[in-house]
Amino acid sequence: MKRIDEPRLESDLGYRFAYLTEFMGFSAQDEQTIHDAAAHLAPAVPGLVDAVYDKLFSYDATKRHFVARQSGYEGELPESADALSLDHAMIEFRKQHLARYLTALVTRKYDGKMVLYLDTVGKIHTPDFGSKELNVPLVQMNALMGFVADALTATILSLGLERETEVRTVRAFNKLLWLQNDLINRHYQAPEAIQDALAGAQA
Repeated sequence: MKRIDEPRLESDLGYRFAYLTEFMGFSAQDEQTIHDAAAHLAPAVPGLVDAVYDKLFSYDATKRHFVARQSGYEGELPESADALSLDHAMIEFRKQHLARYLTALVTRKYDGKMVLYLDTVGKIHTPDFGSKELNVPLVQMNALMGFVADALTATILSLGLERETEVRTVRAFNKLLWLQNDLINRHYQAPEAIQDALAGAQA
């Protein structure tokens, strides 16, 4: 039985990611499969981005988070959620960010810089990093990730890949999105909850 340094999982991002990839079986082959899918998925990125924002704008609980100024955006702000439209300059700014994120998933090497990037995706949706006015509840982040996972799976299944490649691609992206989800969820865990869990592990 392999011994895991549980306190280190909470303090060492690289150690945490290495543990998760080993546990889930996210391998070098999975990374290559994701990179191999880039050419197929690139044309689908604009459609995926539009689908995500259509979904986010269909609920007040998610749309309201786009009224606050987004980190890095310097333009005019919407007056309210009701007045905010999908063609607003700040939404176009956010769409560009999402498109770059999806492109990064299928093109970048999964090294320390990429792990830090994925971790930052979790941080920027909390007031501790990025905009102080932005605080997206975890339930909305989980809802979004679930929607993205399903949309991405549907896109892969529509590509007409050979069956073996299709299965390998779906499984690789499924593992990747679970890795991303952990690096989102960890920024919502209260410090006292972490300490309680670690105390239980050491008992």
